[in-house]
Amino acid sequence: MNDAAMLDNIFWHAMTGPQAKFALGGATARRFAPGFSPMLGFADAERPDFGALVPFCEAGERFYCGAWSGPAPAGWTIEFEAPMLRMVWHAPTPDAAEAFEPVPLGAPHVAQAVELATLTRPGPFGPRTIELGDYIGCFERGRLVAMAGERLHAGPWRELSGICTHPDFQGRGFARRLMVTLLRRELQRGETPFLHVLSSNTGARQLYERMGFRVQAEPGVRVVSRR
Repeated sequence: MNDAAMLDNIFWHAMTGPQAKFALGGATARRFAPGFSPMLGFADAERPDFGALVPFCEAGERFYCGAWSGPAPAGWTIEFEAPMLRMVWHAPTPDAAEAFEPVPLGAPHVAQAVELATLTRPGPFGPRTIELGDYIGCFERGRLVAMAGERLHAGPWRELSGICTHPDFQGRGFARRLMVTLLRRELQRGETPFLHVLSSNTGARQLYERMGFRVQAEPGVRVVSRR
C-alpha cells in the first residue's frame, strides 16, 4: 500500500497500526477505547461494517467517522454531516519560535484540557486523548489558555489536532507557536504532518495555508450514534 492510500483511510490504519493498543474491535471495524477521542475506523471505508461495532459501543454514544454514501445503517443515527478538508504539510521545516517553552500536558492537566476543548470545540476530544501523542500547552497564572497535540498516527503520517485557544487569549500567536513546536518535532522524526479542518472554518484554513499546509482531499465527516 502506498502512503497516499493509507492516508485515505487513516482512522483505520491508526487503529490497526501504531495505535492499536488504544482501540477496540475486530477485523472489519474498530473504535478508540472509551476516554479517547470518540472515532471509528473501518477496513472498508466506503462500506463500513457498523454491525461489528455493536459489542463495543453503548447506546447513545456519539462517534466521528469518515463520510460514506448512503443512509444510516440499521440501529444507528447520523446526527451531523459536513464537508471536511484534509491538509498536508508542504513546506520546509519552520524556524523555532523564539523564547517559547510550552508545557508538556499530562495527567495533572487533563481536567483543564477537557474544559478548554469543550469550550472551543477543536474536534473530538476525551480525557485520554493526550495519550495518543505529544500534547503541549500555554499557561497564564496556572490556567491552560491554549493547546495543540498529535492524534492519529500511521506509517509516515502524524496528525496535528486539538489546536485551540481560549477566546480571552486569541490573537497572541499561541496556536501558531504550539503548532510550530510540534511540526519541528515531527519533521525531525521523518514524519509528514497533516490535519483536518471543517471546510466552513475559513479562518483556521487560512492560518494553516500560510504556515505551509495544502489541501490534499475533502473526505467529509459524519457524527453517528447507536440507537
